[in-house]
Amino acid sequence: MRTPVLTTAEIRAVEAQAALTFGPSLMERAGLAIAEVARTRSADTGAAILVVAGPGNNGGDAWVAAAHLREKFHRVIVLDASTSRPTAPEAVAAQERFVVGGGTVVMQWPHELCPALVVDGLLGIGLTREVDGDFAEIIARINASGAPVLAIDVPSGLDADSGRVRGVAVNATDTLTFIAAKPGLFTADGVDRCGRVAVDTLGLEARYFENALGSLLTMEAVGESLPRRRRNTHKGIFGTLGVVGGNRGMVGAALLAARAGLLGGAGRVLVGLIAVSDSLAVDPVHPELMLRPIDDAMKADVIVVGPGAGRSPSATSASHFDRAILPAAIATKKPLVLDADALNAIALQEVIAQSLATRKSATVLTPHPAEAARMLHRTNEQVQDDRLGAALELAKRFNAHVVLKGAGSICAFPDGRWSVNTTGNPGLASGGTGDVLAGLIGALLSQGLDAERALELGVCIHGAAADACVARGAGPIGLTASEVALEARRLLNQARS
Repeated sequence: MRTPVLTTAEIRAVEAQAALTFGPSLMERAGLAIAEVARTRSADTGAAILVVAGPGNNGGDAWVAAAHLREKFHRVIVLDASTSRPTAPEAVAAQERFVVGGGTVVMQWPHELCPALVVDGLLGIGLTREVDGDFAEIIARINASGAPVLAIDVPSGLDADSGRVRGVAVNATDTLTFIAAKPGLFTADGVDRCGRVAVDTLGLEARYFENALGSLLTMEAVGESLPRRRRNTHKGIFGTLGVVGGNRGMVGAALLAARAGLLGGAGRVLVGLIAVSDSLAVDPVHPELMLRPIDDAMKADVIVVGPGAGRSPSATSASHFDRAILPAAIATKKPLVLDADALNAIALQEVIAQSLATRKSATVLTPHPAEAARMLHRTNEQVQDDRLGAALELAKRFNAHVVLKGAGSICAFPDGRWSVNTTGNPGLASGGTGDVLAGLIGALLSQGLDAERALELGVCIHGAAADACVARGAGPIGLTASEVALEARRLLNQARS
């Protein structure tokens, strides 16, 4: 069972549906859950827990949590950051319980306090503008407090859908999010702001999430995608992968993709290098690779096109790659992975873009944000402000399976479904790792996986390989693409053992 991920609009729809049929209040359940986590996260020093309660339902959850904590004999101080009384009946009742029971309420940050824990209930998933003024000041105080921070639903100031910081945002130690995971917790700035993320469905049954389009991409979710190999087999069963790219000065990119294809399990790997004058007779690291003319590589069962092809994003005239190689690849009826300079060519050549959009065979696109921006004729910033929307638009426009790379890579599919990856680390921010990903996806396609499974497994394994390298001390600083490819092979075998 995958963990569903819902956008803010989808969460609101579930809340409305649950309000009609669900018994106990969701706010009461959320507040109790926060109190239980807060008790386990606060240091046993006798210091008070500071609960920051803002306006809206997020502040209501905070009041309910504060009342429960005080009733469990914790010292609790509530910073009331709202200019008016709560509106939800549960929040009103909790505030009264807290005050009548002797709880302390302050209207300004208590400078003399060194809290054991700060519970952030200032702003929730309804944030629609940049944070400024008093709220920005409170967030700055939270971050400077030196105390662990438990965020309610989402760290205040973080956009729950995009993962972008809206001016300023809380740096949480833990985030307890409700009903379902939100995309912004796992992508863009969210991966640095949320700390440990836990999801509490508040008791909602699985039927509320049956139609969820988004999910979390984890090794547990995709580890069984690759079928076990029979003993009675041969290399032809695992397909022939062709890699086309490697222009002058960039042959290494094509070799990295091809090596990853080999290590990822393709039966044979053919490499068609564009830089004929620079071509090697053999790959000295992996002589198993077959360096062939481009036409031969294009006859493979699956083709990866673009690593090191040499199409500059600012080039004004079409190259041989644009005019002949890429159109020929798109015209094939074989599974196709387009990466790097192939994506730049698509962005600049409308005829190529149109032919790609009408392609019937499986297509996988692997853009980083700048490449996605070129393909969508937007700025890099616009893509990062809506990573999910950008990935889904590319998938729909080109009828392709897309991964928008970056922190919390987004996998998007033509039918509107999507997933956000939970593996990976800053070690992947180095040259060649994208080439390895393209080759790895190509290898999985060549072994018979459909485009969706190949894309998700490749993305997840790629990130997990980087995580495993870092765990043993090989990174994140100085982690190389070659090391990621080798580790990906180990994890693929481990998943099928």
